[in-house]
Amino acid sequence: MAREPDEIIPPAGKLQLTEDQIAQALAALPSGKRRKSTRFVLAALSSIPWVGGLLAGAAALDSEAEQGKVNQLYRDWLEEHKRHLGELAKDLAEIMKRVEQIGAAAEQRLESDEYLGVVRKGFRIWDAADTREKRDYVRRLISNAAGTTLCSDDVVRLFLQWIDYYQEVHFSVIRVLYKHPMSTRWGMWQQLHGGRVREDSADADLFSLVVSDLTLGRVIRQHRETTGDGAFLKKPHTNVPKGSAARTMKSRLDDIDEYELTELGRQFVHYVMTDAVPRIGGGPGKERSAE
Repeated sequence: MAREPDEIIPPAGKLQLTEDQIAQALAALPSGKRRKSTRFVLAALSSIPWVGGLLAGAAALDSEAEQGKVNQLYRDWLEEHKRHLGELAKDLAEIMKRVEQIGAAAEQRLESDEYLGVVRKGFRIWDAADTREKRDYVRRLISNAAGTTLCSDDVVRLFLQWIDYYQEVHFSVIRVLYKHPMSTRWGMWQQLHGGRVREDSADADLFSLVVSDLTLGRVIRQHRETTGDGAFLKKPHTNVPKGSAARTMKSRLDDIDEYELTELGRQFVHYVMTDAVPRIGGGPGKERSAE
């Protein structure tokens, strides 16, 4: 069943790769049309310092094993990085597959210095990511950035910083506001956790911190009415009679103020949390789902 272009993809499970799959993925990188993407592949590999050491270590493994000089820790290091290299090879191959689907304009962008700078930054963050989900976010962003001019490379680099800085708890709030715009803090809490929680609890502290992080980062904001040309209107003042002030502070899980994604936040979801691959030069109506 085809996925809607703007449907947020759920978090990925653990990626399992066999040695044959790793070998096939690595062998596919320089072959056929992908020879045109040599600069792209080199930019990605040069951003990950352990790749060269892994290849050299693997080449020396057999000869040292014959002499009984390989300890178990060294074997474990090679095996762990071999698995990581397999993930890298598959993600590189997936990006190039997407680019080939888009066409010649995207293939030319693979060799532009501006885009290669994005690739280097992206794969440094890919390597430092502590979850498969974050690596998927980087892969989708690099793929979509090759296939569209809807965002500048400066914005793409900002999105990479968001992937690096934010955690799953932040991304879960972004998903809620994408699917349920105009949610209050209470509405977001119910979508994420359900039930009630004490105002002075650690859970409430964490949720308040996450909302503050995303607000300060200009990913989300409280809803404001705008004029026809996009200027924000001031909220009307609420007159409170003297002597009627509440004894308690405003709840951090209030059901009053509504939140929404900023325009940058919506573009982040489109580029990073969906597999929509728009064509270069096409408008938002020319997107298509990439399965």
